[in-house]
Amino acid sequence: MSFSIIRLIPGDPVMHIVGERGASEERVKEIKKNLGLDKSVFEQYFIFTKKALVGDFGESIVSKQPIWSEFKVLWPATFELSMLAIFWSSIVGLCLGVLAATKRNSVWDYGAVTLSTIGFAMPLFWWALIVIFFFAVSLGWFPVSGRIAIEHDVPYQTGLFLVDSLLAKNTDAFLSALKHMVLPAFVLGTVSLALIVRVTRSSFIDIQKEDYIRTARAKGLPNSQILFKHILKNSLPQILTALGLAFGQLLTGAIMTETIFSWPGLGRWIVKSIEARDYPAVQAGLFYSMLIIVVINFITDELIKIVNPKLRDSLTA
Repeated sequence: MSFSIIRLIPGDPVMHIVGERGASEERVKEIKKNLGLDKSVFEQYFIFTKKALVGDFGESIVSKQPIWSEFKVLWPATFELSMLAIFWSSIVGLCLGVLAATKRNSVWDYGAVTLSTIGFAMPLFWWALIVIFFFAVSLGWFPVSGRIAIEHDVPYQTGLFLVDSLLAKNTDAFLSALKHMVLPAFVLGTVSLALIVRVTRSSFIDIQKEDYIRTARAKGLPNSQILFKHILKNSLPQILTALGLAFGQLLTGAIMTETIFSWPGLGRWIVKSIEARDYPAVQAGLFYSMLIIVVINFITDELIKIVNPKLRDSLTA
């Protein structure tokens, strides 16, 4: 898929390299040969697949640097932003979903449903502009670009600025990095929040109608025990599935979020590579994004088997 999509984008990477002045026919042929564009599409696909299996995507057309080197530098920024986004959206989403399900037809229920609907319906770029206008432009509470203030020089260890600043015991740098992450993480986590709220609410409502829940209430078990020991436990497979889908949404949402907030991560890198017709970089970005989604789905399936032994036993039977 990553091989096909990049070739559907209008434009010629060779013409982008030679520029407006152009180049001789021999030079154009040389560039095509170096990029492997002089071969047939089937040969290009075979070579791409063979190299992709070992993580070799060649060099970037723009920076002339190995793709893997650029990926290693950029992925921590996207990972850190995504983790903060999924962290807050999971906690808030679970709480709102549980409140909406346990307090049907109340303010909490209507509020959670409305929030979920708005989260799905509102375009991410429009929501980002609203957040920037209120919290950055009007109130001036948070910065709108970058990962950390320029005056902080944190030694590079993991690429995760929150972790690196803690390892360096630099509290000011940690607060600066966290402050720079608030707005993009808030915007990025909104779509995940809407999904988690909706799935949690519907799952809790369905399970509350089960006979074993009615039996537990008839026996006089405390509501807290029924909620956490029975309802939440049996809702975990659906919630974990929603979290897996939320991670996939984060990767796609990161492309737009990182571009709007000038966040130096994989999403912004992919956008710049598309604009520059940088075939190797775009192919690598799409390939790694799809690979991450596959790994996350695999981990989600394994976690579901752990929390739901019946499903695990049925699959192994």
